Amino acid sequence: MRFFHFALACTLATAAIAGPKNLFFAMDNIARGGPDVAPALLKELGYDGFGGRVPDATMLPAITARGLKFFNAYHVLELNPSTPAPNDQLRTWLVAMRGKETVLWLAINKVTRPDGKLFAPSALDADDYVLAQIRAIADVAQANGVRVALYPHTAFWLARVDDALRVAEKLNRPDIGVTFNLCHWLKVEGAERDPVPVLRAALPRLMFVTISGADTGDTKAMGWDRLIQPLDAGTYDLGAFVRTLRTVGYTGPVGFQGYNIKGEPRAILTRSIAAWRTFDSAAP
Repeated sequence: MRFFHFALACTLATAAIAGPKNLFFAMDNIARGGPDVAPALLKELGYDGFGGRVPDATMLPAITARGLKFFNAYHVLELNPSTPAPNDQLRTWLVAMRGKETVLWLAINKVTRPDGKLFAPSALDADDYVLAQIRAIADVAQANGVRVALYPHTAFWLARVDDALRVAEKLNRPDIGVTFNLCHWLKVEGAERDPVPVLRAALPRLMFVTISGADTGDTKAMGWDRLIQPLDAGTYDLGAFVRTLRTVGYTGPVGFQGYNIKGEPRAILTRSIAAWRTFDSAAP
């Protein structure tokens, strides 16, 4: 009996450490073919869902009809004092997303000063203006049950995970979180910077992580063809990165970023989910 209790305690402790497995989705830049093709293919191959665009009026019902989840709707925002956010189009989209459990995936590209010039990427002196605009968007989103995940993107004003986390923490709202995009991390920060401290700092607000096969070396100088590959390609140790996600305690969705990967989508998606399953089973 004593051995039984010890074994049970060990099992529960192991389960607590391991935690739930991450849901895995494909972005629309590789899950191509439209509502008549992509949902059926993702379901067949075993993906948990899809990340698309705002709006995606035809894809969203096609995805959900297959029992999959439409995780996030990507939108690139350009902020200008002459057109306060959210504009009428974004308001309409947020209303259309009501009740769908789809997160607004928000990338912030150009931010214009009152004098017409652009703020530099990551410029701190744009924060007050940006915060007010995101707050206005989030208020409309919240009224429709939609959360917002900030999406760092190379060469945008919101270029770094640190930027997204800084903005999210200043806003200090439970409905606003951040995304870690591996390809943009490698392009902006380089392969030498350890992502663990940033992942740990972001964890309470980390809604999504996206991954792709990539090469190591001077990643800041590399093109997207080397930073965005199928998950079984490239010299970057993607399995170790997935183990790192589990080690820091991330249990949210992971997406396959497939921008501009050459080849037939079925083959790429098949290879990539096979690689994901290998990483997933090996991670704690």
